[in-house]
Amino acid sequence: MTRTRFATLTAAALVGAASLAAPAAAGQISISLAPANADQAQAMRVGLGVYALANGFRNGGIRQNGFGNMAGLAQNGAGNLGVVHQEGNGHVGTLAQNGNGNAYGLFQFGKNTDGHVQQNGNGGTGATFQFGW
Repeated sequence: MTRTRFATLTAAALVGAASLAAPAAAGQISISLAPANADQAQAMRVGLGVYALANGFRNGGIRQNGFGNMAGLAQNGAGNLGVVHQEGNGHVGTLAQNGNGNAYGLFQFGKNTDGHVQQNGNGGTGATFQFGW
């Protein structure tokens, strides 16, 4: 029984080492931020508002720089601010806001990221940053 466990652990270690040596496949990493208190929420809203103002957005918008990108923004409610920003190629991103006074930014960089955010309720704030390779 001890021999079987050792053989199993050795095989698992070899498989793990082989997977670390293999070249990295295409993928993405996502970082989502949610404010922990009212001051952080206000700071995030100001940042998204400055971004929107600098890009000529009123209640939100989509900014794309690259090829083969797809984005969507749907807002149902009043006073929402939504941003989808794509830099690079092959991104897919959507943001849906249902409620009032929400603010959210989806920012995609690199290539081939896939992100979909649904914000429900009132007064929510957040941002997601995605990096693809």
